[in-house]
Amino acid sequence: MPRILIAGCGYVGEAAADLFNARGWEVEGWTASAQSAARLCAKPYAVRALDISDAAAVSSMRGHFDVVLQCASSGGGGPEEYRRVYLAGARNLIQTFHDATLLFTSSTSVYAQEEGEIVDETSPAQPGHETGCILREAEELVLANNGIVSRLGGIYGPGRSFFLRRFLAGEVGIDHAGTRFINQAHRDDIVSALFLLAHHRAELGGQTYNVVDDEPATARQVYEWLSLELKPPPQQKKSSAKRKRGESNKRVSNQKLRALGWEPSYPNFRVAMTESVLPSFGIER
Repeated sequence: MPRILIAGCGYVGEAAADLFNARGWEVEGWTASAQSAARLCAKPYAVRALDISDAAAVSSMRGHFDVVLQCASSGGGGPEEYRRVYLAGARNLIQTFHDATLLFTSSTSVYAQEEGEIVDETSPAQPGHETGCILREAEELVLANNGIVSRLGGIYGPGRSFFLRRFLAGEVGIDHAGTRFINQAHRDDIVSALFLLAHHRAELGGQTYNVVDDEPATARQVYEWLSLELKPPPQQKKSSAKRKRGESNKRVSNQKLRALGWEPSYPNFRVAMTESVLPSFGIER
């Protein structure tokens, strides 16, 4: 029975742990807080509170794992938190579990292209923001140690949607929506991709895979669809929030991942909203 450590049992990590467990893997989960570990105590696998940025704590947990999935989140923090969670976390996991394949969840924000062009894993990944540069440094560390990097699009799914929450809050609407492309991935499709990459780890070491749906969309397209589906739409106002990750504009390709046999259950935001997101918010159409 293969063993996997899920280093970060948050929104994606918990769902990943559930899937790996259901598929017959032996699972251990880590989460940064004791409260989160207590919440997950009824799971059919072990979950412990442990901060992956703490080298001494990580090294004290030596054991055999076939795969270590690093999907701990910075919690929206800045560069210091990125260095702590992503870079130091990856270094600690590699040093402690050097026989395991490290599967690292990064972000498509490392692509800084601005002309709406299609980008794939061979395209330059040269972010112009500090957090993106830290992610790239962590990626290179993982790849140099024969790990696998998964670059995730914007994560959404049950109970979680950046666009829907802003729309319902009246923070932005069609009149103020942007026309740059947004690349997203449903949580369940991310989890199925991570399982596939872990399953094929022997031949995928040192490679990068984009995990996005089939159809990049603009914010305007999303808000137009929501306005038609949710009648009447809430009163809208322009948001003054600044994007921490810059204003890139690109269409990220998932063809390399699809070539492995992966198919998203939610190929675009309309399917995901209709079948998963809106029902999870208690919204009937």
